[in-house]
Amino acid sequence: MLLAEQRRLLCDHGRRVVETGLVLGTSGNLSVRLGDLVAVTPGGLALDRLDPEACPVVGVGGDLVEGDLSPSSETPMHLAIYAATGTTAVVHTHSTFATVVSATLTELPPVHYNTTLLGGVVQVAGYATYGTAELAANVMTALGDRRAVLLANHGGVTLGDDLPEAFEAARLLEWLCEVYVRARALGEPRTLTEEQLSAVVRRRQAPAFPFSED
Repeated sequence: MLLAEQRRLLCDHGRRVVETGLVLGTSGNLSVRLGDLVAVTPGGLALDRLDPEACPVVGVGGDLVEGDLSPSSETPMHLAIYAATGTTAVVHTHSTFATVVSATLTELPPVHYNTTLLGGVVQVAGYATYGTAELAANVMTALGDRRAVLLANHGGVTLGDDLPEAFEAARLLEWLCEVYVRARALGEPRTLTEEQLSAVVRRRQAPAFPFSED
Protein backbone atom coordinates (compact mmCIF):
# COMPACT_ATOMS: atom_id res chain seq x y z
CA MET A 1 0.00 0.00 0.00
CA LEU A 2 1.43 3.36 -1.05
CA LEU A 3 2.13 5.91 1.71
CA ALA A 4 0.99 3.45 4.38
CA GLU A 5 2.41 5.47 7.28
CA GLN A 6 1.00 8.74 5.95
CA ARG A 7 -2.45 7.19 5.53
CA ARG A 8 -2.32 5.85 9.06
CA LEU A 9 -1.47 9.34 10.32
CA LEU A 10 -4.45 10.74 8.43
CA CYS A 11 -6.71 8.35 10.33
CA ASP A 12 -5.11 9.16 13.69
CA HIS A 13 -5.42 12.90 13.18
CA GLY A 14 -8.86 12.56 11.65
CA ARG A 15 -9.98 11.19 15.00
CA ARG A 16 -8.15 13.98 16.82
CA VAL A 17 -9.77 16.82 14.88
CA VAL A 18 -13.17 15.30 15.67
CA GLU A 19 -12.36 14.72 19.35
CA THR A 20 -11.14 18.31 19.76
CA GLY A 21 -14.23 19.74 18.07
CA LEU A 22 -12.41 21.17 15.06
CA VAL A 23 -14.78 19.44 12.65
CA LEU A 24 -18.38 18.23 12.71
CA GLY A 25 -19.89 15.38 10.73
CA THR A 26 -18.15 14.85 7.40
CA SER A 27 -16.70 18.37 7.24
CA GLY A 28 -12.97 19.09 7.06
CA ASN A 29 -10.13 17.29 5.34
CA LEU A 30 -6.45 16.50 5.83
CA SER A 31 -3.55 15.58 3.58
CA VAL A 32 0.13 14.66 3.69
CA ARG A 33 2.64 14.93 0.87
CA LEU A 34 5.61 12.67 0.25
CA GLY A 35 7.53 13.45 -2.91
CA ASP A 36 5.14 13.59 -5.85
CA LEU A 37 2.35 11.77 -4.00
CA VAL A 38 -0.31 13.08 -1.63
CA ALA A 39 -2.42 11.02 0.76
CA VAL A 40 -5.73 12.76 1.42
CA THR A 41 -8.90 12.01 3.33
CA PRO A 42 -11.83 10.85 1.18
CA GLY A 43 -14.93 12.91 0.54
CA GLY A 44 -18.21 12.20 2.33
CA LEU A 45 -16.87 10.17 5.26
CA ALA A 46 -16.56 11.17 8.91
CA LEU A 47 -12.91 11.73 9.77
CA ASP A 48 -13.10 9.65 12.96
CA ARG A 49 -14.28 6.56 11.07
CA LEU A 50 -11.50 6.14 8.55
CA ASP A 51 -9.06 3.31 7.98
CA PRO A 52 -5.84 3.73 5.98
CA GLU A 53 -7.17 1.91 2.90
CA ALA A 54 -10.03 4.43 2.68
CA CYS A 55 -7.62 7.35 2.17
CA PRO A 56 -6.86 7.86 -1.53
CA VAL A 57 -3.43 8.71 -2.89
CA VAL A 58 -3.19 11.26 -5.68
CA GLY A 59 -0.33 12.69 -7.69
CA VAL A 60 0.60 16.34 -7.33
CA GLY A 61 -1.21 16.93 -10.61
CA GLY A 62 -4.47 15.59 -9.17
CA ASP A 63 -4.59 12.15 -10.79
CA LEU A 64 -5.83 9.28 -8.62
CA VAL A 65 -2.95 6.86 -8.05
CA GLU A 66 -4.39 4.45 -5.49
CA GLY A 67 -7.65 4.00 -3.60
CA ASP A 68 -11.28 3.08 -4.26
CA LEU A 69 -12.84 6.24 -2.82
CA SER A 70 -12.91 9.75 -4.27
CA PRO A 71 -10.50 12.25 -2.72
CA SER A 72 -11.92 15.13 -0.71
CA SER A 73 -13.61 17.83 -2.78
CA GLU A 74 -11.04 20.26 -1.37
CA THR A 75 -8.12 18.34 -2.88
CA PRO A 76 -7.50 21.13 -5.45
CA MET A 77 -6.90 23.55 -2.59
CA HIS A 78 -4.46 21.17 -0.91
CA LEU A 79 -2.59 20.63 -4.17
CA ALA A 80 -2.39 24.37 -4.84
CA ILE A 81 -0.82 24.85 -1.41
CA TYR A 82 1.72 22.09 -2.03
CA ALA A 83 2.59 23.53 -5.43
CA ALA A 84 3.29 26.98 -4.00
CA THR A 85 4.92 26.17 -0.65
CA GLY A 86 7.40 23.78 0.87
CA THR A 87 4.87 22.41 3.32
CA THR A 88 4.15 18.69 3.55
CA ALA A 89 0.90 18.60 5.53
CA VAL A 90 -2.39 20.51 5.37
CA VAL A 91 -5.35 20.52 7.76
CA HIS A 92 -8.68 22.12 6.83
CA THR A 93 -11.31 22.51 9.56
CA HIS A 94 -14.74 24.06 10.10
CA SER A 95 -14.09 24.91 13.74
CA THR A 96 -16.61 27.17 15.45
CA PHE A 97 -14.61 30.27 16.38
CA ALA A 98 -12.53 30.24 13.20
CA THR A 99 -15.76 30.17 11.21
CA VAL A 100 -17.25 32.99 13.30
CA VAL A 101 -14.22 35.19 12.64
CA SER A 102 -14.13 34.24 8.96
CA ALA A 103 -17.78 35.25 8.59
CA THR A 104 -17.22 38.65 10.20
CA LEU A 105 -13.74 40.05 9.59
CA THR A 106 -11.12 40.39 6.86
CA GLU A 107 -8.29 39.32 9.19
CA LEU A 108 -7.85 37.90 12.68
CA PRO A 109 -6.75 40.82 14.89
CA PRO A 110 -3.50 40.00 16.73
CA VAL A 111 -4.73 40.01 20.32
CA HIS A 112 -2.03 37.59 21.47
CA TYR A 113 1.65 37.29 20.62
CA ASN A 114 1.25 33.63 19.66
CA THR A 115 -0.09 34.99 16.40
CA THR A 116 3.58 34.96 15.41
CA LEU A 117 3.64 31.16 15.61
CA LEU A 118 1.38 31.15 12.56
CA GLY A 119 3.73 33.45 10.68
CA GLY A 120 1.91 36.71 11.30
CA VAL A 121 -1.57 38.20 11.21
CA VAL A 122 -3.93 35.62 9.70
CA GLN A 123 -5.89 36.85 6.68
CA VAL A 124 -9.37 35.85 5.50
CA ALA A 125 -9.53 34.52 1.93
CA GLY A 126 -12.40 35.77 -0.20
CA TYR A 127 -15.46 33.56 -0.35
CA ALA A 128 -15.84 31.04 -3.16
CA THR A 129 -17.71 27.77 -3.53
CA TYR A 130 -15.94 24.87 -1.85
CA GLY A 131 -13.84 22.60 -4.01
CA THR A 132 -13.34 25.15 -6.79
CA ALA A 133 -10.23 26.54 -8.44
CA GLU A 134 -11.47 29.99 -7.41
CA LEU A 135 -11.37 29.05 -3.73
CA ALA A 136 -7.87 27.58 -4.13
CA ALA A 137 -6.69 30.82 -5.77
CA ASN A 138 -8.28 32.95 -3.04
CA VAL A 139 -6.58 30.85 -0.37
CA MET A 140 -3.17 31.25 -1.97
CA THR A 141 -3.61 35.02 -2.23
CA ALA A 142 -4.51 35.34 1.46
CA LEU A 143 -2.02 32.76 2.76
CA GLY A 144 1.19 34.49 1.72
CA ASP A 145 4.12 33.13 3.72
CA ARG A 146 2.05 32.31 6.80
CA ARG A 147 1.09 28.92 8.19
CA ALA A 148 -2.63 29.63 8.47
CA VAL A 149 -5.47 31.25 6.57
CA LEU A 150 -9.18 31.68 7.24
CA LEU A 151 -11.75 31.01 4.51
CA ALA A 152 -14.62 33.50 4.45
CA ASN A 153 -17.85 31.97 5.83
CA HIS A 154 -16.20 28.58 5.76
CA GLY A 155 -13.39 27.69 8.21
CA GLY A 156 -9.63 27.56 8.45
CA VAL A 157 -6.58 25.97 6.84
CA THR A 158 -3.22 25.34 8.49
CA LEU A 159 0.12 24.05 7.22
CA GLY A 160 2.95 22.11 8.79
CA ASP A 161 6.15 20.21 8.13
CA ASP A 162 4.22 17.14 9.23
CA LEU A 163 0.65 16.32 10.21
CA PRO A 164 1.12 16.77 13.99
CA GLU A 165 2.49 20.27 13.34
CA ALA A 166 -0.37 21.20 11.00
CA PHE A 167 -2.86 19.85 13.55
CA GLU A 168 -1.34 21.88 16.38
CA ALA A 169 -1.48 24.96 14.14
CA ALA A 170 -5.20 24.30 13.64
CA ARG A 171 -5.70 24.11 17.39
CA LEU A 172 -3.77 27.34 17.86
CA LEU A 173 -5.76 29.11 15.15
CA GLU A 174 -9.02 28.11 16.83
CA TRP A 175 -7.72 29.25 20.24
CA LEU A 176 -6.68 32.64 18.88
CA CYS A 177 -10.08 33.08 17.24
CA GLU A 178 -11.84 32.13 20.47
CA VAL A 179 -9.73 34.56 22.50
CA TYR A 180 -10.64 37.37 20.11
CA VAL A 181 -14.37 36.55 20.06
CA ARG A 182 -14.57 36.31 23.86
CA ALA A 183 -12.55 39.49 24.33
CA ARG A 184 -14.78 41.29 21.84
CA ALA A 185 -17.79 40.38 23.99
CA LEU A 186 -16.28 42.48 26.83
CA GLY A 187 -15.27 45.45 24.71
CA GLU A 188 -12.86 46.49 21.99
CA PRO A 189 -9.81 44.22 22.35
CA ARG A 190 -6.32 45.70 22.43
CA THR A 191 -4.29 44.49 19.46
CA LEU A 192 -0.54 44.18 19.18
CA THR A 193 1.38 46.35 16.73
CA GLU A 194 3.74 45.06 14.04
CA GLU A 195 6.63 46.34 16.16
CA GLN A 196 5.40 44.37 19.18
CA LEU A 197 4.95 41.22 17.13
CA SER A 198 8.41 41.61 15.61
CA ALA A 199 9.87 41.95 19.09
CA VAL A 200 8.33 38.59 20.00
CA VAL A 201 9.93 36.97 16.95
CA ARG A 202 13.32 38.43 17.90
CA ARG A 203 12.87 37.28 21.49
CA ARG A 204 12.23 33.71 20.35
CA GLN A 205 15.39 33.80 18.28
CA ALA A 206 17.51 35.08 21.17
CA PRO A 207 19.42 32.79 23.57
CA ALA A 208 17.30 31.46 26.40
CA PHE A 209 19.60 33.09 28.96
CA PRO A 210 21.30 36.17 27.49
CA PHE A 211 24.64 36.93 29.09
CA SER A 212 27.50 39.36 28.74
CA GLU A 213 31.09 38.34 28.12
CA ASP A 214 32.42 41.42 29.95
